[in-house]
Amino acid sequence: MADRFDLSFSAATAAANKIAAPPVNPETEHFWEAAGQGKLLYKKCAACGEPHFYPRPHCPFCFSDKVEWQEASGRGTVYTYSVMRRAPVPYAIAYVTLAEGPTMMTNIVDCDLDALRIGQPVQLVFKPSDGGPPVPMFTPA
Repeated sequence: MADRFDLSFSAATAAANKIAAPPVNPETEHFWEAAGQGKLLYKKCAACGEPHFYPRPHCPFCFSDKVEWQEASGRGTVYTYSVMRRAPVPYAIAYVTLAEGPTMMTNIVDCDLDALRIGQPVQLVFKPSDGGPPVPMFTPA
């Protein structure tokens, strides 16, 4: 997940505004396979118990290599967001705090961008990428 990929998306222009296929490498392969099955994964440290996102081979809290994949419920809340209005098609980029604890950068889609609010409940949706696995995003719950 450390690799960059374009999360820009607007439901109204899905055909015109394609999501670039995310790069898949050995560290992210399991994450993207699960995304293809409609599951969002994060990692949790077996040593200190802290969940974290993006998934990585070592815990960012205690540096243990005893990290395990966990499936997220798909529920979360908007921690913060920004609406990009200078783009050809406006879109919202956000940090969403998952119900399980970690916070992830994502897009908020399929909604009225003017109605977004910090603390708003959101739910997971997957949007297709151009020739790659679907990308996790969120929509208001």
